[in-house]
Amino acid sequence: MDFKHVSVLLDETITGLNIKPDGIYVDGTLGGGGHAYEVLKRLSSKGRLIGIDQDGEALQAAGERLKEYKDKVTLVRDNYCEIERVLKDLNIEKVDGIVLDIGVSSYQLDNLERGFSYKSDAPLDMRMDTRQKLTAADVVNTYSESELFKIIKEYGEDKFAKNIAKHIVLARQDKPFETTKELSEVIKRAIPMKVQAKGGHPAKKTFQAIRIEVNRELTVLKESIDKMIEYLNPEGRICIITFHSLEDRIVKMKFRENENPCTCPSDFPVCVCGKKSKGRVITRKPIIPSDEEIEVNKRAKSSKLRIFERC
Repeated sequence: MDFKHVSVLLDETITGLNIKPDGIYVDGTLGGGGHAYEVLKRLSSKGRLIGIDQDGEALQAAGERLKEYKDKVTLVRDNYCEIERVLKDLNIEKVDGIVLDIGVSSYQLDNLERGFSYKSDAPLDMRMDTRQKLTAADVVNTYSESELFKIIKEYGEDKFAKNIAKHIVLARQDKPFETTKELSEVIKRAIPMKVQAKGGHPAKKTFQAIRIEVNRELTVLKESIDKMIEYLNPEGRICIITFHSLEDRIVKMKFRENENPCTCPSDFPVCVCGKKSKGRVITRKPIIPSDEEIEVNKRAKSSKLRIFERC
């Protein structure tokens, strides 16, 4: 299967990076290489791009797509949260820009064997890095009812989380869940028919929640932003695209903290905590896709881009 992934907010991200031709750039979620390709087009022979992805199939596909620029590309199979180690191994002290496109790629959704999609029948997997042990089947079959409820409520933002968790635990007493279809059917039974008639697919939010849990997506994002900003050169920029309100909230909060880290009470006449600003938020409001882009790529609908510049 070809690795197809339409890069979301592509022009806006490339413009937002403010690319220096001789600079060093990191794509922390390389995917099919869409953003990376556009960065490489703008780099001189002195420029360099480090592409990181935890998905082996994505790296292989990106390597193929970017082969005309192979002299200035380094591909690394890892999670972007390990940027410190990756750059250290490459003897890179600072970079001029970082791109993160958070979430699941079109390829991962469409590759049925990976078990990301609720629309087909496949093994319950959902691992972005197939080397890790924890799978969606482990979460569904071993987490307690209260743990499942918490995940579905927080990560899936589903108001029927309690009922869904209850149905999952009841169903697995007869037989452990093995496939996406089995899980999808049980979720359907937990949601009233009149709600199903109005909303989208009843399993969408729960599948999203389980995927986030399996891949620790929110934790990884939260723990990575500060250190990524540390690695930026002055005027270097980080562009982060999110597809989920919780992700967007994390990015917004972290950018704001780095712009104004002062912890002094507001009535203090001068700062005494000594915490200095790391830069400025370029996007006061997130950049969202145009109607034209959503028309061409439905998956762009919930995407938001935020940009931060190092001082």
